[in-house]
Amino acid sequence: MNQESIWTTRYKDAGEDYLFGTEPNRFLAHRSTLLQDGRTALSVADGEGRNSVWLAEQGLEVTAIEISAVAIEKARRLAAGRHVQVDFRQADMLAPGWPPAELKAQFDWVVGIFIQFVGPEWRERQFEVMKELTRPGGRILLQGYTPKQLEYRTGGPSAVENLYTPEILQEAFAGWEIEELVEYEEDISEGSGHRGRSALIGLIARKPG
Repeated sequence: MNQESIWTTRYKDAGEDYLFGTEPNRFLAHRSTLLQDGRTALSVADGEGRNSVWLAEQGLEVTAIEISAVAIEKARRLAAGRHVQVDFRQADMLAPGWPPAELKAQFDWVVGIFIQFVGPEWRERQFEVMKELTRPGGRILLQGYTPKQLEYRTGGPSAVENLYTPEILQEAFAGWEIEELVEYEEDISEGSGHRGRSALIGLIARKPG
């Protein structure tokens, strides 16, 4: 089963509920002041819109990329209910030739929240796409799980190789200015998909200007 089918099934099974809730990821939300240092943002693998809609509420011009049409439909309802505009686009960020030229180097912020649905063989490509989307001097913000998450089983992938360590992210963003790299544990409540004690990691990295 491909990623589109997997995620469409998960979002359909959630029914009218939002699988990961409608509130923004906490690591992202706690950096709201920092996000004001920018005008445009793109959320990759955006799901049902909780993060892109919140970014738009902060006054940013927001584009959201998501592979599942079912998720985008729910995200559009969320944006309409919160009275904000988001440019929702159905796309596979790992597809050959993506991103399109008009999106390259266009964003002050590129945000990836729990995008660990690929293993190491695709992670480099995933990060490369995010780097291409970021303008010179712009930033990437990532939130993910560390390998200790396998002990908690409160969300995220079951494959340890999909999870982040500080060393993986330091290597992936060598040559960028790593402004924040923090590994921590926290109780999270993000819908039924992420709930309970979690082993987390957060990164903010700035592209050379």
